[in-house]
Amino acid sequence: MVQLRKAEENDLTAIRNLVIELAIFEQEPDAVTASIADYQALFRSGSFACIVAEKEGVIIGIALYYDAFSTWKGKMLYLDDLIVTESYRGQGIGKLLLNAFLAKAKEKEAVLAKWQVLDWNEGAVKFYESIGATIEKDWWNVKISPL
Repeated sequence: MVQLRKAEENDLTAIRNLVIELAIFEQEPDAVTASIADYQALFRSGSFACIVAEKEGVIIGIALYYDAFSTWKGKMLYLDDLIVTESYRGQGIGKLLLNAFLAKAKEKEAVLAKWQVLDWNEGAVKFYESIGATIEKDWWNVKISPL
């Protein structure tokens, strides 16, 4: 049985490990440069929150999110990572996590929930479309790193 709960500071190593697993899946194995110390400092400051999916005491999935603001819509919750470890995919855990994230957005009175998906990740695209999410294909990501 899978249980969902709010992440605690002692979960951060498992959370970071899942983020690394996602980076490998997304063909960016060396992209995670944030240290566990970074995770701890930012978690303590409230910069992000996370819902964890746990089975038999092991964290097998996460929905990591933070508050954001849309100048067009208002209060927004941004889902930075939705990850289920590979051996547990296809069992509905991702949907449980996504629903918990959306419930948190409603609880926080956000008017918009937003996240990204890679165009080649057909399984994720189909999943998001199946729940009625809009996938914008006309906006491009822009970033500068390192600063």
